[in-house]
Amino acid sequence: MDTLETLPSLETARKLGLLPEEFDRIAEILGRRPNFTELSIFSVMWSEHCSYKNSILWLKTLPRDSDRMLAKAGEENAGLVDIGDGLACSFKIESHNHPSALEPYQGAATGVGGINRDIFTMGARPIAQLNSLRFGDLSLAKTKRLLRGVVKGIGDYGNAFGIPTVGGELFFDECYNTNPLVNAFSAGIVEVGKSAKATSYGVGNPVFIVGSATGKDGIHGATFASEDISAASTDKLPAVQVGDPFMEKLLLEATLEIIETGYVIGIQDMGAAGIICSTSEMSAKGEHGMIIDLDKVPTRQPNMAPFEILLSESQERMLVVIEKGKEHIIQGIFDKWDLNCAQIGEVTAKGENDLGRLHFYRYGELVADVPAYDLVLGGGAPQYEREYKEPAYIKEYAKFRIADVDDIETDEIRKVAVHLLSHPNICSRKWVYEQYDSMVGTANRSTNAPSDAAVVRVKGPAYPPPISRLLLP
Repeated sequence: MDTLETLPSLETARKLGLLPEEFDRIAEILGRRPNFTELSIFSVMWSEHCSYKNSILWLKTLPRDSDRMLAKAGEENAGLVDIGDGLACSFKIESHNHPSALEPYQGAATGVGGINRDIFTMGARPIAQLNSLRFGDLSLAKTKRLLRGVVKGIGDYGNAFGIPTVGGELFFDECYNTNPLVNAFSAGIVEVGKSAKATSYGVGNPVFIVGSATGKDGIHGATFASEDISAASTDKLPAVQVGDPFMEKLLLEATLEIIETGYVIGIQDMGAAGIICSTSEMSAKGEHGMIIDLDKVPTRQPNMAPFEILLSESQERMLVVIEKGKEHIIQGIFDKWDLNCAQIGEVTAKGENDLGRLHFYRYGELVADVPAYDLVLGGGAPQYEREYKEPAYIKEYAKFRIADVDDIETDEIRKVAVHLLSHPNICSRKWVYEQYDSMVGTANRSTNAPSDAAVVRVKGPAYPPPISRLLLP
């Protein structure tokens, strides 16, 4: 661990996006000043992107209860609703706004990849994708570049991954000139009672990292996603992740297969904040701790620092906790799919004064010792009630009455009609949706004609049989 002289200062905390009072709170939680790795951990876990510290009070006002609700918002990797006949629909939406503003192709593509992983870590097979996009003035060269990159990123990843994009929406407004909104939605089907959970418990149970190797892409991506976009944001291009849809297809099949074994205690996608997010959220939910050896994490680059391994947002990775003694079964499945599967630690008991601690080691040295519960949403992460006011245009809009509009001459009506039909927010979206494959896959077929809504036939996750069943006797 660092000496007092080498511990990070308040200025370092500021650069990582932490407020002075948050820096003081971290020291209070730890009972000492944090080292740089620990400070980096809190900076990403206490960012708006991970803890919703500025918006959670509003999100809590949304309705979340229903007799058919099997997993409420925030409880698991994705929502889960009973749709009858022994089946449940898992669905979720996520934004990838900041990454798309810097690197539109990869920013949008990894948004699609991340949202699908949240679905199949629930044990559900994805069947349909949607997207909701907002861009600035279409006459601007920047907007045109962002639009082309985002649409192609969504199409290339979704089409290659093999899940149909069945609908979406697109809107232009000058308020999005700097920062576009790129939202990806995915839905999947799982049998009731067979879904997986994002938790960790059972002292001695092994902890695995599976899927792709860990690189330096996406480091501090969660912190970056909580900042304002500025001219200096281009310097943070490494914060944007890089996706591989073909790797994700393999990970999908392997993940569903290990969940079918019944030996999975918990599983979570490594999205925002990577390893530290998955280890802390799963441990906090299960009220246990973990000991993690960062030397055992498969990496793509040599000599990665502890904080780089912990915060990397490299795509197509999962954290899995399984029953002790079943390691060879899980390893065999991932070997068959030619994917990394490395045991990096084990589950530990909660302490007398906390619900579970995370101990991270590198080269045999303890590099971070943090309480899981104090890192996460609903635990020790800060929550703020910000000032707000109603925009002036709302009152002006409320004053409008259609009866107050004077009669318009025919020529004027014609001009208005031509203007409306050519307006970016009304004109055809054919150029966009023709880049999305709406019929890929054989398990569930959707409507393919332009319409007000998509219709997807639900057959259940058992049809078609997983590829593994076709390959093995």
